[in-house]
Amino acid sequence: MSYTADRADDASLREKSADGADRAGRGAQRRGPWGWVTSRRDDGPAWERPALLALLVAAAVTYLVTLGSSGWANSFYSAAVQAGSVSWKAFLFGSSDGGNSITVDKPPASLWVMALSVRIFGLSSWAILVPQALMGVATTGVLYAAVRRHSTAGAALLSGVVLLLTPVAALMFRFNNPDALLVLLMTLAAYTVLRALEGGRTRWLLAAGALVGLGFLTKQLQVFLVLPALGATYLFFGPRRAGARVLQLLAAGAALLVSAGWWVALVELWPASSRPYVGGSTDNSFLGLTLGYNGLGRLTGEETGSVGGGGGGGGGTGMWGETGITRLFTAEFGGQIAWLVPAALVMAVVALVLLRRRPRLDGQRAQVVLWLTWLLVTGLVFSFMSGIIHAYYSVALAPAVAALVGVSASLLWRERARPLALAGLAVATAGTAVWSFVLLSRSSDFLPWLSWVVLVVGVLAAVGLVASALRPSVTKVVAGLALAASLAGPLACTVQTVATPHTGSIVSAGPTVAGAMGGFGGGGMRGGFPGGQTGTAPGGTGTTTTPGAAGGTAAGGTAAAGGGSTGRTGGAGGGMGGLLNGSTPSAELVTLLEQDASSYTWVAATVGANNAAGYQLATQEPVMPIGGFNGTDASPTLEQFQAWVAEGKIHYFVPGRTGGEGQGTAAQITSWVEATFTAQTVGSTTVYDLTTGS
Repeated sequence: MSYTADRADDASLREKSADGADRAGRGAQRRGPWGWVTSRRDDGPAWERPALLALLVAAAVTYLVTLGSSGWANSFYSAAVQAGSVSWKAFLFGSSDGGNSITVDKPPASLWVMALSVRIFGLSSWAILVPQALMGVATTGVLYAAVRRHSTAGAALLSGVVLLLTPVAALMFRFNNPDALLVLLMTLAAYTVLRALEGGRTRWLLAAGALVGLGFLTKQLQVFLVLPALGATYLFFGPRRAGARVLQLLAAGAALLVSAGWWVALVELWPASSRPYVGGSTDNSFLGLTLGYNGLGRLTGEETGSVGGGGGGGGGTGMWGETGITRLFTAEFGGQIAWLVPAALVMAVVALVLLRRRPRLDGQRAQVVLWLTWLLVTGLVFSFMSGIIHAYYSVALAPAVAALVGVSASLLWRERARPLALAGLAVATAGTAVWSFVLLSRSSDFLPWLSWVVLVVGVLAAVGLVASALRPSVTKVVAGLALAASLAGPLACTVQTVATPHTGSIVSAGPTVAGAMGGFGGGGMRGGFPGGQTGTAPGGTGTTTTPGAAGGTAAGGTAAAGGGSTGRTGGAGGGMGGLLNGSTPSAELVTLLEQDASSYTWVAATVGANNAAGYQLATQEPVMPIGGFNGTDASPTLEQFQAWVAEGKIHYFVPGRTGGEGQGTAAQITSWVEATFTAQTVGSTTVYDLTTGS
């Protein structure tokens, strides 16, 4: 597109804005005190600030209430947080233990935030989880600000409400997985790109690149799924000449490389002998982890050392369920994120048709394109990836769905005098009512009356919207009913999610769902092995022992009282015991491990990071997780372990059932310990004292 055409677009846009039209993108719009652009001559409607404050307070209450009931939540990450709070080296690398034997299988950015909180307030469930909840509040505010820059206050408020009422968002902003920080960073990146559209300033694009780079240090390649949306939006709708826009995007890419690359280079260049093993990799390389287990392996299903023993491999139905365009609407994913996805897609298409004649620089059309591209690219990748995928990954779609609903519904409402806009609202309302009926019917024991109320009210509201063309006086009442019917289902499931403790490594939002693919057994998870038997599975329920202010124990599932010797438990297909849930050591074992703890680098070693996590969180002393997350990593080797024992660095060895103790170095170490040292029983747990002879 030529520079002359760009200037013509600018002139056309200024002409549209000059007459105060709400649909103009920028031009005569002014910036209010909150930093967003308003299309009014004042600072926005009088109700805007109180409504925004109420939204943020509601988000804070939702994400903070009864937060401590989930105990250590995901013990795997909680143990790494504890390690980072006592060792700066563990903090830097994201080590599972303060002795720095191995890292978690993700970069450490999300751990940094929680570890700093624990350093300030001490180890507790609240100190770990409150930062996650505050990220949820921040994401709500950032989404509001992003939508508000190129749309109305009503659109921004509705977007924030939809995000708040997304069940999987309520789950992950109350949990200690990396996804909370990932979603916040992606939403911030979208905000900065929308800011860049207003004046074409490179600094906003540099900020977007840096934020995506931090997202890479949070969850590696998943953050790159938003790059097509961010890049295409500025490339097509940015205010500068085409060549300048390309150069600006290249600069943003450089910012991304610097933001993420410094840590990657640090890990790769640091001598392997003096840093922890890179958990989840097969070659002790972060680049190998990025391209393998956490990269292409997620797409192809060929993850070496995958949870449970391997990926699905290829398309079709594999270990992680059936791939295909309908995956996000299945029993496993539907209730997490998909309540308003059909409505968002329908209204977004109608909105783009209504906006088709706007000038190139129109901000509202650019915003619809950004959020729609985010939803489509991420949704399609999730739908067709054959490797490890869990239902909670879908939280990455939540900002896009919420923004599309807010922006598109607001536009269609303002243009309701046009038959296409009114028809779009009616179809979205009726479709959401029917789809909510389907989703609620999958949980037959959960408020069985609600599905019928939603269906009847939603269909009547859709009919009323069509009829309002003849009687405009009833339009607002009908719109209120349509909104209530559309949000009732996700509201109920969000409330249920908030009221339910969640523990373990694979968690799901919402009530019991019939036919869910499932996860591994344990608290807060749908029972059954991934891709295995289906049936009625508990979604979001589990047992937990909340830790005290200074630490304690958390039952992340059904570990045996002594810890370590956990059997397979759970729903339809069984569980994986200590593989996915933290162990719960007895008081006798905790006392034993704490004796003379300062004399050792590790007070104990056990197979699997979650087995080790339970002991480490209970004692607040380093416990070596042999083999990493599921006991299959080559860390440490038998020779390394024998050398550390000879040097007196490890006090005890606690056997554990994780599914990995029969493989690789974990099996070799277990056999050597059993053949060399004498077993003793503490409580109900078998323990080997490595400081004594056989």
